[in-house]
Order: sequence, then structure tokens, then C-alpha cells
Amino acid sequence: MLQWCLLVAFIFHTIRSQEIDETITYTQCTDGYQWDPERQQCRDIDECETIPDACKGEMKCINHYGGYLCLPKTAVVFLNNVTTAPPAVPGRAPVPTQQSYAIFPHFQPRRCPYGFALNEQNQCKDINECETSAPCDHQCFNIVGSFICQCDQGYELNPDKVTCRDVDECAYSSYMCQYQCINEPGRYSCLCPEGYKLLGSRMCQDINECETENACLEQEKCWNYHGGYRCYPRNPCHEPYNQMSENRCVCPAANAACRDQPYSYVYKYMNVRSDRSVPSDIFQIQATSVYPNTFNTFQIISGNEGEFYLRQTSNVSAMLVLVKPLTGPKEYIVDLEMLTVNAVMNYRTSSVLRLTIVVGPYSF
Repeated sequence: MLQWCLLVAFIFHTIRSQEIDETITYTQCTDGYQWDPERQQCRDIDECETIPDACKGEMKCINHYGGYLCLPKTAVVFLNNVTTAPPAVPGRAPVPTQQSYAIFPHFQPRRCPYGFALNEQNQCKDINECETSAPCDHQCFNIVGSFICQCDQGYELNPDKVTCRDVDECAYSSYMCQYQCINEPGRYSCLCPEGYKLLGSRMCQDINECETENACLEQEKCWNYHGGYRCYPRNPCHEPYNQMSENRCVCPAANAACRDQPYSYVYKYMNVRSDRSVPSDIFQIQATSVYPNTFNTFQIISGNEGEFYLRQTSNVSAMLVLVKPLTGPKEYIVDLEMLTVNAVMNYRTSSVLRLTIVVGPYSF
């Protein structure tokens, strides 16, 4: 009887143990969930709140059941209502059937920075504005995200950095051209006055008309000066003087009309630019014959109104000095006398050099 009682007790205990085992509640959840003791079920973990910096690189965190997503900040997330029963995991608490969400990230139309446009791969690609819109007046250079305009030589950019305007080179400096500067679209040119030709691009050179054309009559000789020419008689002598050479006239001693007249006249010509710096040595007079016991003195006897000064440099020579600026075109005829005295032979005579000075109209 005792044995029977023990057997019955064992059977009852076994059956009770099986009932207890069948009502065991598992509190360990699958990854991404945690046990909720109040609801007695697994609850999704919001990793976006519980994990610091869950998403890196300025991505935004989107929580979903059992995990989370990192999406660009520009992404818009649509939640698609789907009722699902997550699969059971052996040895873990089941996740109750609940309304779950399928996550479909949808991106807004991507906006590219200025100077870029979307390509077929939804990537921002640089726009070559020089090819698509030709924004520049002249030269266009594409750079990443923008472009740069450059003007042709002789032009400069306007404040809008796109259009070009002509550069007035003539307004920059009065030294652009030696005489006259002419501004033209994109360039400039230099002009020279009459009697000159352009040398290079900006300098003016005198034209020697006496070499380039038959400017004077046959009985005349041509004298070129800066900016022009003049014709003078080949025989400059006047009675009672006789021509001894091309530019020398002598008054014969046997001719009574020559008494008290200079023995000879020598004709010389020179040219001077306007506004020549002063003082300036411009011409030297010198005796052609030197005799013993002879003394020479030099002086200006006509044609001087204070512009010139004659400085004797030796017994046989003197230097004509320009002491005032001359402005042309103008002609000066200056007579320079050389007085010769020989005390031993009681001899006295004089010679005159008639110097014609032509002042050009310009300083070049």
C-alpha cells in the first residue's frame, strides 16, 4: 500500500512538472528588441535614441523594427503599412504579431550647387558654361563650378566680369606716341606730322625730301631740315662778290666797291629742333688760314635778338651758343664775323660766315 501511494505521488509530480514547463515565459529577445515587463513581450529598441552617433558623416538615423537605417539628410522616408509576424527564434521570446513597416527611402530631386547639373547617375557634374551658353564677349575659360571671361588684347572687362570694353590706350599716357595717338577698337595707332614718317610703331623720323623727290629748281639746292626742306640759290653771291666755291663768295681787292666790305662771305645752313635745351653749343666757326703774328676776334654782327652768344675758344675759333629756347617753324640768319689783324704787316681784314638756322616745328 505504501508503494502504491508513492507511485501515485510520483505520477502527480511528473504531470505537474510538465504543466509548469509548458507555461514557462522566455524573457530573452532577438537582436534589436528588448523585454517589456509591463506588456510581457519584446519591444523594438530605438537605436537612434539609445546609440550616440548611430550614423556618421551627417547622415540621419531612421529607426525601424529590429534595426535602423542611416540615410542622407535630404532623404524622405515613406512607411508602408504591412502586418507581419516576425519568425520565432528557438530559446528566445517570440515577438508578438504587430503592425510592422517596410521602409522605402525616397530621395527628393537632388539639387546641385550653382555651376553643376545632375547627370544620368544622379551625380552633380560641372557645367561647361563656355559651351552651353557662351556667356563671354570674347574668351571664355571653364573652371569647376563656374567660368572666367577674358578680353582680347586692347579690351578690358566691365564690372559685370562678362562683357568687354575698349581700352583707350591714348588716355593712359602722353608718351604712347611721339606725335599723335589715335585710339581704335581694340588697338591704337600713332600718326606723324607732315614731313615725318613712322619709325617702328610710335616714333617719328624726318623725311629727307631732298633725297626722295625733286623738290627744288635746277639752279637751286635743297636743304633738308626737321619736318621740311628749303630751296636756296646755288650761287648765293651778290655784286660785287664773285663765287669762288659752292658756298664761298669773295670780293676782289682790285674792285673799288669792295673797299670797307668783308673780304669774303661763307654760307652755311643748319637745322635745330624746337625747344632744344639751353644753353647748348650749336655751331663752331674757325679760321681756315693761320698766319704768324695774326690775331683773330669773333663777334655776332646781325641776326641776334638775344637767342645766341658767341664764345671765343681760341685765337682761331669760336663757339655759337644757344641761350634761349627756339620755337619753330622759323628761320634765323645770323652773321658771324671774324676780324683778322696783323700788326707787323699793318694788315686788317674781315670775313663773315652767314649761318642760316632753320628751326623745325617739333621737338623731334
